Amino acid sequence: MPLLKSVSLPALIISLATPAQASEAAEPAPLSDDEIVVIAERIRGQVDADQPPIIELNEEEIAAYGADSLADLVAQLGPQTGSGRGRGGQPVFLINGQRVSGFREFRRYPPEAIRKVEVLSEEVAQRFGYPADQRVINFILKDNFASRELEVEYGGVTAGGSASGELEASQLTINGPRRINLGAEFNTTSMLTEAERNVIQSPDSIPNTTPPINPGEYRSLIADSERYELEGTLNTGLGESGADGNFSLNGNFERSHSRSLFGLDPVLLDADPLERRTQSSTYSLGSSLNKFIGGWTASLTVDAVRVDTRTEIDRRGVTGFDISNNRTTSIDSKLTMIGTPVTLPAGDVSLTFNSELDWKRIESDDTRSNLPLDLKRRRLAGNVNLGIPLAERGGAWGGIGDFSLNLSAGVEDLSDFGALTNYSAGLTWSPVQPLTLSATYLLSEKAPSLTNLGGAQITSFNVPVYDFANNTTALVTITSGGNPALLAEKQRDIKLSANLDLGLLERSNLVVEYFRNRSDNVTEGFPLLTPAIEAAFPGRVTRDNAGALLAIDQRPVTFANRRSDRFRYGINLFGRVGKAPPRGEGGRGAGGGAPAGGPPAAAGGAGGAGASGAFGDFRQKFCAVPEGETTDISQFPEMIQERLRGADGKPDPARIAQLRQRMCSTEGAAGPDPERFAALRKSLCEAEERAAPDLSALPERMLERLKGPDGEIDPAKLAEFKKRVCSMPPPPAMANAGQPGGRSGGGGGGRRGGSPFGPGGDGQGRWSLSLYHTVELKNDALIAVGGPQLDLLRGDALGGGGVARHKLQLEGGLFYEGVGMRLSGNYASSTTINGSGLPGSTDLYFGDLATFDMRIFINLEQQKWLTGENPGFFKGTRMSIRANNIFNTRQRVTDSNGVVPLSYQPALIDPVGRYVEVSFRKMF
Repeated sequence: MPLLKSVSLPALIISLATPAQASEAAEPAPLSDDEIVVIAERIRGQVDADQPPIIELNEEEIAAYGADSLADLVAQLGPQTGSGRGRGGQPVFLINGQRVSGFREFRRYPPEAIRKVEVLSEEVAQRFGYPADQRVINFILKDNFASRELEVEYGGVTAGGSASGELEASQLTINGPRRINLGAEFNTTSMLTEAERNVIQSPDSIPNTTPPINPGEYRSLIADSERYELEGTLNTGLGESGADGNFSLNGNFERSHSRSLFGLDPVLLDADPLERRTQSSTYSLGSSLNKFIGGWTASLTVDAVRVDTRTEIDRRGVTGFDISNNRTTSIDSKLTMIGTPVTLPAGDVSLTFNSELDWKRIESDDTRSNLPLDLKRRRLAGNVNLGIPLAERGGAWGGIGDFSLNLSAGVEDLSDFGALTNYSAGLTWSPVQPLTLSATYLLSEKAPSLTNLGGAQITSFNVPVYDFANNTTALVTITSGGNPALLAEKQRDIKLSANLDLGLLERSNLVVEYFRNRSDNVTEGFPLLTPAIEAAFPGRVTRDNAGALLAIDQRPVTFANRRSDRFRYGINLFGRVGKAPPRGEGGRGAGGGAPAGGPPAAAGGAGGAGASGAFGDFRQKFCAVPEGETTDISQFPEMIQERLRGADGKPDPARIAQLRQRMCSTEGAAGPDPERFAALRKSLCEAEERAAPDLSALPERMLERLKGPDGEIDPAKLAEFKKRVCSMPPPPAMANAGQPGGRSGGGGGGRRGGSPFGPGGDGQGRWSLSLYHTVELKNDALIAVGGPQLDLLRGDALGGGGVARHKLQLEGGLFYEGVGMRLSGNYASSTTINGSGLPGSTDLYFGDLATFDMRIFINLEQQKWLTGENPGFFKGTRMSIRANNIFNTRQRVTDSNGVVPLSYQPALIDPVGRYVEVSFRKMF
C-alpha cells in the first residue's frame, strides 16, 4: 500500500502490546509488539482509485454547506460534479463505495447522516461499469444514525405574480448495514402571466375589440402546478452484520398536475383562453444486491419506471380539446463483477465485468392524428474494464512515480438498431506525490433515445418565435415529438487532465482539463431558425405567400458532424476559521463541526469507552461482545480485519481471543500511548527544516516503509509522512484512558461520541471556495455533407443564444458558531447570431450574463442568546433564507439597431428573476 494512503488518517494511535506469536509468511501478521497501530487508517467504504478525488468533504465541511438533503448538497456541488466532457448525465452515485439502484434511493437522506463525501473523476466510473462521461460521488454513511425531519418552505418572485411552497417529511434509521428511509413531499407553484411582467405583445396578437383585450393576461410564463410524492427504502445486510453483502429495495410514487395558457382563441375572441392541462403519474421500483464472492464483489441493480402522461390541449373554436396519452415503461438491470485477480510488482490488477439488460417501451396516441404509436427497445450490453498498475512509488519502477494503464471495451445490441461498440484507453501518472496526470481516449457509438425516435407528436399554438428573415416576432404553430428517421452517432473523444495538490490551507487542489470531442451523425433538437438552418431544412418551415412565418416542425434532426475543443480549470480551497479550544478540551465546540442539534444516535452509538476518538470507538465495540460469543469484525478497520482472519479468510478465534486479552484487560496494553505519539509528533514537526528528525520512536516496520531502494530514509517519503502527521491536531488529554466505562466528550450530530483526533471537537468553523473557468476553443457543426459548416463561436447558432466562449462557476461559503452563508455564481460571455445579410434581416447580440445565488442559514439550537441553556423546541432546528439571482439580472438581447426583439424580452428569457425563499427545518 502506498505510504500516502496508509498515513492519511484521522488519528494515529500508538499502542504498546505484548509479543505476539509468529505466523506463517503467507498469513497477515497479527498485532506485533512495539508497533504503531493505525485505527481507521482508511474509512470503510472509501473508493481506492489511481485518480485522486476532485474534492473530499468531512462532516464539518458537509455541515458548512447548510444543505437540507443529499439532493440539495449535490446541487451545490455542481462545479465539482459536472463533467466538462460535454456528454453524459448526472454523476454516478455510490453508497459506501458500492453501487445502488439509483439516486432516489437516498436523495432525501439528511447530510448529518454522512461521514464523508468523495467526488471522483470520470475515469473512476469505468471501474463500476459506467461509461467515462460521468463523475462519481461516493457517500460514506455513519454506522449509527436516526432522525425524523420536517421541513416547510415558502418563496416567491420578488417582482410578484408567482409563489411556491413545499412541505416535506422524512424518517431515516441507520443501524449498521440496516437502513430504513421513508419520505413524503408536496409542493405547489402559482401561475405567472405575461401581463404581470408587462410583456409587450405582438401587434398581430392584439384583437380589435371594445373594450380592448390584453392578450398577455391569457398567456402564462410559469404554469400553475402541484406535485405529490411518496417513497420508501429498505436496506439490509446479508450474513452476520452484513459481512456477506447487502440488499436494498425502494419504491416511489409521484403525481403532478400543471395548467398553462397559450393565448386567446382567434375564432371566438372570448375571455376563455386556450389551455394545456397535463397530468403525470410516475411509478418507480428499484433494488440492488451487493455480495462478496471469494475475492470478488458482485453488484446487481434493477430499476423499473413507468410514467403515464395525459395532455389536454384546447382546440380553436367550439370543437373541444385534443388528448395526447403517453406511457413510457423502462426496466434497467446491471450486473457487475469487480475483483483483483492478479498482483503485479506495482500492485493489484483490477478487473470489472459488466453486463446490462434494458427494456423500454413507448406507447402514445393522439386524437389529432388517430395513429397510435407503440415502440419497443431491448438493449443487451457487456463490457470489461482492466486497470493495470505499471509502477509504484517506493516499489516496482518507483523512480518514475505511480503509473497505471486502464483499458475498456464493450458491445451492445439494440433490437431496433443492431450492434454498437465502445472502446477506451487511459494512462494515469503521478510523477510526484502532489501531482496526478491522466490521458484518456474514448471511441463509442450511441443510438438516439427512444423518446427522440418515437415521442408523441404534440402541436402547440401561438408560440412566439423570432423570424430572422423578416426581423419580426411571429406567433407560430410548433410541432414537437419523435423522429423515427434518426441515425446512430459515432463519438471520438480525448481527455487530458492534471490534478495538483497545492499543499495550502486545510486542503487545496488545482484541476486542469482539456477535452476534444468529435461526433458523426449527431442527433440534435431542432435548432434556432436562422437563415442557414431554414436553408438546410426547408421542409420543416411553413410560410404564407407573403413570407410570414406560420409553423415550424421542431422534431429532432441528424447533423453530419459536431466538433468541439474546450479547456477547463478550477481551484478548490478549504480552510478553518476561529481558534481551537485549549488542549485537553475535547468534545464539540460551539463553532464549526457537524451542526449541533442533530438527532440522537441510533441504538448502539455510544461513545468510545476506555479511550477517546477512533481508538475508543474500536475498543468499545470490540470489548462489548461477551467472551465466548461471536465477534463481528466487519465493522472494524480493514487492517484490523485482515489481522484477525486466518489462512481461510475467516475470523480466527485464537487471534480474536489474543487481541481481546491485550485490548480489554486492565493489565494489558489497553489504550493508546499519548506520550509516545506526542514525542513522535514533536520530533517530526518541531525539528528545524533542514535537521533530520529523531525517528527512533517509530517501529521497525514503519521505518522500512520510509526507506528507499538504497536502504536509506527516502527524503520524499519522509516529507510526505511528516506532512500527514503534522497536519493532525495534537491529541488532547485522555483523562479517562484505561477506565472502563469512560466516555469521550462531544457527541450529538447523530454520530457516536466525538473524536478529538477526528473531524469534530475543534470548535472551529469552516470555509471553502471553488472557482472553475471553461474556455471554448472550437465548437462547430456540419449540417449535411456538402452543406454549410456552422461556427457556433462566430455568429452561427443551434440554440437560443449561441455558444459562450467563456464560462465561470463560483461556489463558496463560511460556517461558524452555527451560522453559515453560501454564495454561488455563474457567468457566460456575450455571443452574436448573424442574420442573412438580406434587406430586413438583422444580427442579434446576446449580452454577457452574471448571476449570483445566496443562502444564509442558522442552527437555532446553537444560539444561546435565543435558547438559553436549554434549547427546548429549538433543538435540531435550522432557519434558512435563500435568494436566487440576488441582483435580478437578465440577459439583454438586441438587434443591429439596438432594439430588443419582442420574443427576446427579458421577462420571456427569464420570467422569474430574483426569487427569495424561507425554510424552516426541524430534526427530531
